[in-house]
Amino acid sequence: MNTYDFIFFDLDGTLTDSGPGIMNGFAYAIEKMGGKVSDPAELRQFVGPPLKESFERKLGYSPEDSEKAIAFYREYYNDMGGRLQNSVYPGVEGMLAGLKAAGKKLIIATSKGAHGTEIVLEHFGLCPYFDFVAAANDTDRQSKTEVLRYAVQMCGVGDIRKAVMVGDRENDMTAAKNLGMDSIGVLYGYGDRKELTDAGAVLLAASAEEVGNLILAGRDNSQ
Repeated sequence: MNTYDFIFFDLDGTLTDSGPGIMNGFAYAIEKMGGKVSDPAELRQFVGPPLKESFERKLGYSPEDSEKAIAFYREYYNDMGGRLQNSVYPGVEGMLAGLKAAGKKLIIATSKGAHGTEIVLEHFGLCPYFDFVAAANDTDRQSKTEVLRYAVQMCGVGDIRKAVMVGDRENDMTAAKNLGMDSIGVLYGYGDRKELTDAGAVLLAASAEEVGNLILAGRDNSQ
């Protein structure tokens, strides 16, 4: 049986339902760039992935236009209340408290910037649960893989088999796979079962409580 000692958590769509603020931020940026959002439901795809990836790969913006759009997004998200259009998922605090009590090292690994991450964690009283917070930046930590690699290095993970990534989107599962780490895909966030399994999720959880149970149970090496 393989036990997990280092637990890396995505933030948006995994610990908090930040979708409303993120989707409103994208709508604001797209409209500021001269576009129009015909179906607000399509904005769900932007909850989780890095901003640059969303604007360039999914929306087809040039690198220059992407930078402008990101600035508009951050204007809404940081200065117009977007980051607090957010709520903690049911069961998350109990799950974190249980893992902390069991002696697990809990780490945030998010594509959100450091300032926004800090504000969200403080606003919802989640800071005490975490031993380290790794956030994205505009230089050497733009992809989720880069953020997770940085977190692993800073936390001194010696045996990657003792670590697991918990997230709700393809980029979370892919980052874990790139580092040889197990992953748990949460089904209550913004990615569906197919997205998560196709990206290599080792385990799936339908609730925050199930996330905690899976981590405490570990993984059967015979699987």
